[in-house]
Amino acid sequence: MDERRDLIGLSRAELVAEMAAMDEPPFRAKQLWHWIYHRGARDFAGMTSIGKATRTRFAERFTLDRPAIRVEQRSADGTRKWLLALADGREVESVHIPEDDRGALCVSSQVGCTLTCKFCHTGTQTLVRNLTAGEIVGQVLIARDSLEEWPVPRGGRLLSNIVMMGMGEPLYNYENVAAALRIVMDNEGIAISRRRITLSTAGVVPMIRRAGEELGVGLAVSLHAVTDELRDRIVPLNKKYPIADLLQACRDYPGSSNARRITFEYVMLRGVNDTPGDAKALVKLIAGIPAKVNLIPFNPWPGAPFECATDAAIARFAAIVRGAGYASPVRTPRGRDILAACGQLKSASERARRGARGPTPTHEPASSSGLGRTTA
Repeated sequence: MDERRDLIGLSRAELVAEMAAMDEPPFRAKQLWHWIYHRGARDFAGMTSIGKATRTRFAERFTLDRPAIRVEQRSADGTRKWLLALADGREVESVHIPEDDRGALCVSSQVGCTLTCKFCHTGTQTLVRNLTAGEIVGQVLIARDSLEEWPVPRGGRLLSNIVMMGMGEPLYNYENVAAALRIVMDNEGIAISRRRITLSTAGVVPMIRRAGEELGVGLAVSLHAVTDELRDRIVPLNKKYPIADLLQACRDYPGSSNARRITFEYVMLRGVNDTPGDAKALVKLIAGIPAKVNLIPFNPWPGAPFECATDAAIARFAAIVRGAGYASPVRTPRGRDILAACGQLKSASERARRGARGPTPTHEPASSSGLGRTTA
């Protein structure tokens, strides 16, 4: 077993401490930070601003390991999905969703998920473990590798936004998520502004304020229902943190304003939550909150218990929300053909526990692993 320490995911202070342990000056930490997070270095040999003997010492003591790409799939619409193998053999998925002049990376925070939302494919996979800060940052590095965006560009970027909307509930892995996002936001490295980062939660109320105060990133709330009775059923976390408590946390979210609106995500389920009455109730619930409402056509997955609301029902719902003064874009499904759309993510990690089937083949068909929760 490789006992070297992986530097990916360490904070600046931790890097300085590692340098001190080697009797290296603090500026070495700054050099390493630049090479790892601005230039995307994957080994020490190419760090030419550091002396050769020092690079050799680093290679003997540290690694720069990323997750391994087990499968990469590309959708007809340009969406990319990576099934990533972690050091312990577990797997997660992340997705890059391109636009004309930018792109969002949907990042996972857990292997599996703590929650059991009934419309979400990830919810059918039990929680295996939290991801480390390095495994979260590693997803960003993998995407930049694949998009060939090293060094970090000054102008337009193919990876311009981060959305913590992949597998898992980010606020149930807050410490590692926060550590990773601080690295991503650092101006001397990956340098993605907090205004281009969105953290999505199903409603872990006690952690919402802390995330706002400490990270200041955008907040997205997976709401999906306008009554506690329905939300208890489709988002079971609601039994612990009901709608009234969740919306109060949104009203109190630090930094929210008309310029920095909270996003409410609302998956459109046929015959479940898609009536004009639901739309009117939603508008009343969020009154006074600087917000927009993302309407998400339900994306099916094998064995899903729901169907997508009709186009007509979605249009009526959107019109009512817009009429009340809230932006209500209908999210265009992306990556459906590779199960990379919203609510479709699910890793294949459970196969590792079944053992006898052997390793995942690189020609794995799209239907065998789909991504979950609320992809951007």
